[in-house]
Amino acid sequence: MNRRFALLLSVALAPVAFAQAPAVAPVAEAVVETAKGSFTIRLLPEVAPKHAALFVKTAKAGGYDGTTFHRVIMGGIIQGGDPLTKDPAKASLYGTGGLGLLTAEISDRPFVRGTVAAVRRPSSPDTSGLQFFVVMRDQPSMKGQYTVFGEVVSGMEVVDQISTTPAEGDKAKERVEMTVRVQEKAPK
Repeated sequence: MNRRFALLLSVALAPVAFAQAPAVAPVAEAVVETAKGSFTIRLLPEVAPKHAALFVKTAKAGGYDGTTFHRVIMGGIIQGGDPLTKDPAKASLYGTGGLGLLTAEISDRPFVRGTVAAVRRPSSPDTSGLQFFVVMRDQPSMKGQYTVFGEVVSGMEVVDQISTTPAEGDKAKERVEMTVRVQEKAPK
């Protein structure tokens, strides 16, 4: 009888154990490389541990490599990380992939130039996932609406250049592909 209880308990708790995000180093940075140059994101696991962990896990697995910045609003934001953007034949679906994986980790961090946040489905705060965006200028109306999990610490001029990619509306007309590498550093 005890074995049966132990088995039932382990099956019941398995999803909880699986849902636990692996720890992110206190000082982890991600280098995003594009044909326009590279920029570095300092991840903020103390603000959004699940989002930072998913970003690191995806980057280490090569999940961002070959994705594009498919949405650009000059002077506003650049958005990327959708796994569907690896396939140019799926252009009509860009912006819909890799969502619905995480619940929101809303903080009181302001949305200032260089903020990196999770994309979510409209009107659904608990639908973020692999996609992210970088803020080009202060966006106070976004505070409390999206999960902040990083900040650009170098290469913001590259982010600016990506935002000038020719677009139709906010859809990039040119492919700006990325590769992402994580660097974990010892705290100072």
